[in-house]
Amino acid sequence: MSDVLAAAQIVDLPRIPIGQWAEGLVDWLDQNVGLGLELIDDAVRNSFDGILALLTWAPAEVMILLFTILAFVVRGWGFALFALLGIGFVESMGRFEPMMQTTALIIVASAIAIVISIPVGILAARSVGVSRVVRPILDLMQTMPPFVYLIPTVFFFSIGATPGVVATVVFALPPGVRLTELGIRQVDAEMVEAGQAFGAPPRQILSGIQLPLAMPSIMAGVNQVIMLSLSMVVIAGMVGAPGLGQSVYEAVTRVQIGAGAEAGLSVVILAIFVDRLTSAFGAGKGIWSRLRASPSMASQ
Repeated sequence: MSDVLAAAQIVDLPRIPIGQWAEGLVDWLDQNVGLGLELIDDAVRNSFDGILALLTWAPAEVMILLFTILAFVVRGWGFALFALLGIGFVESMGRFEPMMQTTALIIVASAIAIVISIPVGILAARSVGVSRVVRPILDLMQTMPPFVYLIPTVFFFSIGATPGVVATVVFALPPGVRLTELGIRQVDAEMVEAGQAFGAPPRQILSGIQLPLAMPSIMAGVNQVIMLSLSMVVIAGMVGAPGLGQSVYEAVTRVQIGAGAEAGLSVVILAIFVDRLTSAFGAGKGIWSRLRASPSMASQ
C-alpha cells in the first residue's frame, strides 16, 4: 500500500489550460466578430429602450390600472385585486420605475429565449441527431453557475442592459428547448399516423397535430423561461443592468436593510404577477379564454 501511495505522489498529472483556452476564444471572438457584437448591442439596447418607454409612457397610476385590467381579462377578479394592491404597494415604496425596468429586461430576454428555444426544441423532437447534440449543451448551460455567464458578456458588451439580457437568455433558454421537445415527443403516435394516413405532409402534421397537442408542455416551458429570466435579471444587476436587481445589489453592498427589503418585496410581487399571468395563458383560464370559447359553444 505504501508503494502505491509513493508511486501516486511521483506521478504529476498534466495541467489542462482550460482557462487560457477560454480567454483565447473570447479574444478571438472579440477581434473577429466585433461588428456582429455591436449589432447585437444596438438591437438589445433599442429593444429595451422601446419597451421601457411603452411601460412608462403614462403616470404610474394609469399603468397600475392597465395592469389591473389585464389581470382581470386574463385570470379574473382575484388576480386583478392582487395586481391592484401589489403593484400599488410597489408604487407606494417608490419602486415602480425600477420594476418597469426589470419588466422590460424580462420581456426582451424572454422573447429572444423563446424565439430560439421553441424552434430548437422542435428540431430536437424531430431528429435524434439534433437531440443528442443539443442535450449536453443544455446540461452545460443549466449546471454552469449563473455568475459565470456575466464574465464574457461584460467583456463583450461592457456594463448595462445588454450583458444582463445576453446572460439571461443563455441561463433561461434550456427549459424552453427541453419542454418543447418533450411535449412533441409525448404526442400520441396514433394521432400522427392518422394524419399521415390522410396524406398530410410533415409540416401540416406539425402545425395541425403535434404543436396543438404539445401546447401545454410548450407553455410550461415558456413560463419557466420567463421565471428564470426574472431570477437572472436580478443577478444581472451586478453588471449594471437597471431595475430591481441593481437596487438589490446596491442595498447589499451598502448594507441598507430598508432599501433591500423594499426591492426584495418588489421582486416577489413582480414574480408572482408574471408567474400567474403566464401560467393563465398556458392553462386557458380567465375571462379572455371564456370569450374565445363562446363562439364555438354558441355554434354548437
